[in-house]
Amino acid sequence: MLHADTTLLAFDKPAGQLCVPGRGADKQDCLAKRAQARWPDALVVHRLDMATSGVVLMARGALAQRQLSIAFAQRETDKTYIAIVHGQVADDNGEIDLPLAADWPNRPRQKVDGVHGKASLTRYRVLQRDAVANTTRVELQPVTGRSHQLRVHLLALGHPILGDALYAPPEVHAASSRLMLHAQSLRLVHPANGEPMSIECAAPF
Repeated sequence: MLHADTTLLAFDKPAGQLCVPGRGADKQDCLAKRAQARWPDALVVHRLDMATSGVVLMARGALAQRQLSIAFAQRETDKTYIAIVHGQVADDNGEIDLPLAADWPNRPRQKVDGVHGKASLTRYRVLQRDAVANTTRVELQPVTGRSHQLRVHLLALGHPILGDALYAPPEVHAASSRLMLHAQSLRLVHPANGEPMSIECAAPF
C-alpha cells in the first residue's frame, strides 16, 4: 500500500500479479479483487502488464474513476518507469517515436506498424551502463500509453528488456527471472482537492 484516502488508492503491484481477473479459474486472483476485499468501492483506472511491477492507481467510487480516467486519457498524468535492458544504449537520452498495433496472429504481442499502428512515443534517459554485464539501466517516460509500448519500443531500439518472455530473444529472457520493468512514479493532480501529488515506489532491482 502506497497511499489511501477517500478518493484514490495506490498500490505497489508485484511482478507476476494480474491487475484484473484473467480468463480461467486460475487467473481470478488479482490486485483489483484484493483491493475490493478491503475497499469495496475500489475501481480500476489503469493497468500494468502482469510481468511489470510498480505503482498502480485505483479510484474510490464511480465519480473518482471517471475523473482519473479522463486525466489518464488526456495525458494529465506523468509516469516514470525503470528498466534494465540488454546491451549498451548509445545515446544518453532520446525519444522512440514508432506507431504500434496488435500483432493479431501472435496475440497478445504488439508490433511496430507504420500503416495501421497508433502513434506511440517514449522518452528515455540512461541512468547507468554496465559493461561487464552488457546491460543499461534506463528511465522511461511513456507519453502515450499503448499496450506493451515500452517493451516493444526498447526492442525496436535494439535493447530488449531483460526477462521479457514475449519479446526478448531466449538468452535475454533467461538473463532474469522476472521482467526488469518497474513503474517507479506517478504524478497527477488529486481529483478531490486539486493538489499535485507524486506517488513513488523505488525499483526492487
